[in-house]
Amino acid sequence: MCCGCCTELGAVVSSQPALYATPLQGLYPAGAVVAALRGAGDLSILDPEEARCVARAVPARVAEFAAGRLCARLALAELGVVGFPLLAAPDRSPVWPLGVVGSISHTAGHCAVVAGSRTQFLGLGLDTELLAAVHAGLWSKLCTPPEHTRLGALPAAQRARAAALIFAAKEAFYKMQYPLTRERLDFDAVAIEWGDVECTAGEFRVVPNRNFALQRLASGPIGGRFQFHEAFVSAGIALAAAG
Repeated sequence: MCCGCCTELGAVVSSQPALYATPLQGLYPAGAVVAALRGAGDLSILDPEEARCVARAVPARVAEFAAGRLCARLALAELGVVGFPLLAAPDRSPVWPLGVVGSISHTAGHCAVVAGSRTQFLGLGLDTELLAAVHAGLWSKLCTPPEHTRLGALPAAQRARAAALIFAAKEAFYKMQYPLTRERLDFDAVAIEWGDVECTAGEFRVVPNRNFALQRLASGPIGGRFQFHEAFVSAGIALAAAG
């Protein structure tokens, strides 16, 4: 799915052999573009303005930031946008080009970006979580009581997968809605309903537990897709623009 805009990025890509054609593309409908990277980003690819965004950050944060910007360059190039410095707002959220929506996720050496046109999408959300990191000590913070009860009823081998899926789905939802509403939501604002976590991929549904601003913009149920890969789970949500 190359529009020819990636040619000038060839040298950068060749220096990042971990960059791959990601299976996470399947989390989204046609028109959304996903790029992913395993490992730290190449700091040399940062635009001077981008570098200033992390001038006081610790090295690990700078490496994550660079990985996200490399993935964003590739995704934006597929949309016909090149040479755009992707800066960070004061709240650290990315400032996408006019006419583009997107989301960045990085955790434990895995980074991924999704981007799409505002003519097609009101919002896009993406999050990846390491399965082993979402341990039982976090469940009471991340889960509503019904979610916690359902986790406890699962076979022990499935609980870590389901807990990580809940976390990733809520984070993807938050990343999708925040640029639209600027509303900060706690983990109990929504509940996640999911299918069989033994499946490699599937769908989930976001169930509101209270009123929030996004409900004035989105009609009908909100849901997304999940994908288990390596030691991770990724969740993606695409909110279509009114047609």
